[in-house]
Amino acid sequence: MRSMRRLSDAARNLLRFMPFLREIAVMDRFDALILNALQANARMTAEALSGKVGLSADACRKRLARLRASGMIEAEIAILDPVRVGRGLIMIVEVTLQNERTADLDRFKSAMLAAPEVMQCYYVTGNSDFILILSAQDMADYEAFTRRHFFAEDNVLRFRTSAVMDRVKIGFAIPLESD
Repeated sequence: MRSMRRLSDAARNLLRFMPFLREIAVMDRFDALILNALQANARMTAEALSGKVGLSADACRKRLARLRASGMIEAEIAILDPVRVGRGLIMIVEVTLQNERTADLDRFKSAMLAAPEVMQCYYVTGNSDFILILSAQDMADYEAFTRRHFFAEDNVLRFRTSAVMDRVKIGFAIPLESD
């Protein structure tokens, strides 16, 4: 019991000096099992989850509601086949800005959030400032995107594009240990 109390004191001290840790949700083995199953199939019902994780359907529903409310589950999305929906050209683009003032960063982030072509946008460290993953109907569509968002923006210093030849792995699954 004494070691548990010491651990609690240590945890309290960590939270006092590192308040960002409060944002990290506590997850047990059943939560990890549920989340792993949902990452493979977000349409799985509580009844189906019940059989996979060894809890009642009602317990799974309660846990799902808590995981959603906590923000641990950000979204439940469909992954579309870009070729079948007419946007088969996928590009990975590195963007370097001239200035990284807060207002400049926020303006670029807002523009990328508003651009329907942008599937993912990451503000990164390294040789570039942003990495974008975007879809286009064809090269002319991509060129129009670059004119609107890169050439027309004075703060874009340069961009470098790689065209995706093969989608080897698609998804957002995060490995979770359920031991």
